Amino acid sequence: MHGNPVYHWIAPAVSSVLMALPAMAILRGWVPSWLRGRTGGLRPRAYGLLCLYAGMLANGVPRLANASYDVVMVSAMFGIASFLCAGVLFFLSAVQDKRARN
Repeated sequence: MHGNPVYHWIAPAVSSVLMALPAMAILRGWVPSWLRGRTGGLRPRAYGLLCLYAGMLANGVPRLANASYDVVMVSAMFGIASFLCAGVLFFLSAVQDKRARN
């Protein structure tokens, strides 16, 4: 059920650098050069990245802690909900980008 713990330690480290830090920087006002042309939906995009990060943590941390099956399943459901929320936020950011261009 819990898998290899090495992967569950690597995932938070990598996603902290690749998802959490850029999302927090965007929320603080920094815009990466490759996103400067699409500034309409930056905040929803940053919140979407944070939702992906939260979903990854919800799926990984209980497995690292050797939690019971029920706790792992509840946190996996929270992770799935977080991923769905991220999808909605990415869709909203695309809509806002399209509106900003027109």
